[in-house]
Amino acid sequence: MSKNELRTVNIIKGFQKSPAGSVLIECGNTRVICAASVLEEVPPWMRANKVLGGWVTAEYQMLPSSTSTRSRRENKSGPGGRSQEIQRLIGRSLRGAVDMQKLGARTIHIDCDVLDADGGTRCASITGAMVALNLAVKSLMEQGVLEENPVIANIAAVSVGLVDGTPVLDLCYKEDVRADVDMNVVMSEDGKLIEVQATAEGEAFSRDEFNELLDLADKGIKELLNIQKAVV
Repeated sequence: MSKNELRTVNIIKGFQKSPAGSVLIECGNTRVICAASVLEEVPPWMRANKVLGGWVTAEYQMLPSSTSTRSRRENKSGPGGRSQEIQRLIGRSLRGAVDMQKLGARTIHIDCDVLDADGGTRCASITGAMVALNLAVKSLMEQGVLEENPVIANIAAVSVGLVDGTPVLDLCYKEDVRADVDMNVVMSEDGKLIEVQATAEGEAFSRDEFNELLDLADKGIKELLNIQKAVV
């Protein structure tokens, strides 16, 4: 496979029966279940401060057997630091796609559970969660709960990096651990950036290299957005 191509992407909708919207997203050997549940309430802080509108939030976890070496299950006290950081990223990204006023006084809660991890789990989670969110909103509109679609722009995410000096799109785990630069990009369908996480694992990288990686991410995200639309 070319270094500027996505891994094989497959999104299976309705993977779970109970949630308002759910998908299994497969990006190469990475597989994540994304499920959107609708709660007819808002968080306590919104009620206390009389904040109007709704809320979108997310939780993320990797199953213990999702990697080659079993990881410890996250305990009842809450998610670990990495999972907290990723689920906040997912939540921030999805809130950038929704008009909270149009959502009304309800919460859409997205659960992202990693079945198999081979790189790019946070990006796969965001891309799959957007589809699950759309499916949940579609269900609410069909039921007459929502009169207007609160989704203002679809979003997707992809990883890019420099591996042995070569720009690579949608890194698998073996590429990710060798990358000199690791970058995750979240972008909306109108081309606006929602979040960019870029780290030099070795030597610092140039502005030209950053722009090259950003252009590569833009290409991949446009392809992901088309895959999302075909599913919904």
